[in-house]
Amino acid sequence: MVIYNTLTRVKENFEPINTPFVGLYVCGPTVYSDVHLGNCRTFISFDLIYRYLSHLGFKVRYVRNITDAGHLEGDRDEGDDKFAKKARLEQLEPMEIVQKYTLGFHDVMRLFNTLPPSIEPTATGHISEQIEMIRQIIKNGYAYEVDGTVYFDVEKYNQEYNYTILTNRQLADLLENTRALGGQNEKHGRLDFALWIKAKPEHLMHWPSPWGTGFPGWHIECSAMSSKYLGEQFDIHGGGMDLAATHHTNEIAQSQACNHTSPVKYWMHTNMLTVNGTRMSKSKGNGFLPLELFSGNHPLLNHGYSPMAVRFFMLQAHYRSTLDFTNDALQASEKGYRRLMASLLLLEKVKPSDRNSDFNLDEFSQRCYAAMNDDFNSPVLLAELFEASRFINSAYDGKADINLHDLEILKKLLHSFVFDVLGLKEENSQTEDTEKLMELIIRLRTEAKADKNYATSDSIRIALKEIGIQLNDSKENTSWSKS
Repeated sequence: MVIYNTLTRVKENFEPINTPFVGLYVCGPTVYSDVHLGNCRTFISFDLIYRYLSHLGFKVRYVRNITDAGHLEGDRDEGDDKFAKKARLEQLEPMEIVQKYTLGFHDVMRLFNTLPPSIEPTATGHISEQIEMIRQIIKNGYAYEVDGTVYFDVEKYNQEYNYTILTNRQLADLLENTRALGGQNEKHGRLDFALWIKAKPEHLMHWPSPWGTGFPGWHIECSAMSSKYLGEQFDIHGGGMDLAATHHTNEIAQSQACNHTSPVKYWMHTNMLTVNGTRMSKSKGNGFLPLELFSGNHPLLNHGYSPMAVRFFMLQAHYRSTLDFTNDALQASEKGYRRLMASLLLLEKVKPSDRNSDFNLDEFSQRCYAAMNDDFNSPVLLAELFEASRFINSAYDGKADINLHDLEILKKLLHSFVFDVLGLKEENSQTEDTEKLMELIIRLRTEAKADKNYATSDSIRIALKEIGIQLNDSKENTSWSKS
């Protein structure tokens, strides 16, 4: 039976439909503008899922589409073409708009250290697959053509299948609350949506079809591309929660009407972003782009935050939870990220003990996996990693013991979870020359203290602190980290 919910227990419940690979499809960006933070959160969340499934040994085929086909403004096919508007505004060809913002999207994803998908198909590259799928839906009796536009018959489909299975809403309520839209007089039902749209003479992006010159509706592209690369049934389909009620609901209907089978086993949706408790939106003036967040060039930001600090911030909330951007929360995440990275550097300097370890690695490993197996619970995983961080500080100070065998295992575990699974990386990593320079400065300060020249010792510590370097004194030696 197809289950429309999240993966609650990954290792126990998850059995891929298509061996030998796990099929993962995520709705990608519509590339007519800069990628917004809501998109970034979604793609970072599914990067985490992709990374963890791969870490468990699954062969994952991760498909993330690019919407570039010049769809209309609204979910139900009314309004102006976004690509055409942007092309006229910037005096460019529509595909120049596509190229510009696709490259920008990839640049931002690289800054966030997300892995590229296995396949990144475009809507314009799969027009023939969309046309063929529409033809099959018409043949199966769930769509009809009116003057060059093809509509999906929602009420007829709902007689045999549950149209609202993803949201558990009532079809009668949807019909009552649906407002009248352009082209409504052509439709058999108010909820019917366009699979193929007849192009007006001024429409810039259009293709020939059995129903005349036109372009595909928004929803059909994901159904066509997911089935092509992952099969008629696959494992996980994801996106923002705003896609569930319309886009993903219509994807299910299209795929089932075409192939007579439910397309997806698990639907996973990321929650929305808020700023200081208010939903993020351009109209409220509280929305900002990733590059504004990095530079701090926005009136709501005290300063800029690095991509890894922002990624860390996003990972501190479960993907199904609302994520609230505040300066205090971002600054706390910035400090948390630096503290975690400093612990990994400090771990390399921990001296193994001949005594039994004071840290139970088996229990630590089990807790880390239990967190990720519980619906990819990254906040709980981070809490476990900070427990290990506290132990590392104690071991470095000689207040706790860890033998050589356990030390090597701890290094591997932390590397796996911090870098491979969470996708964090060291920013502004120290070069060999910087390490040597700091060793020299620490040695000079140690000699000054030995000579009881405390004024020089204190001035070195204060000067380093002013440029963001913290000295940490212990009984045996002095270490340093970025403060």
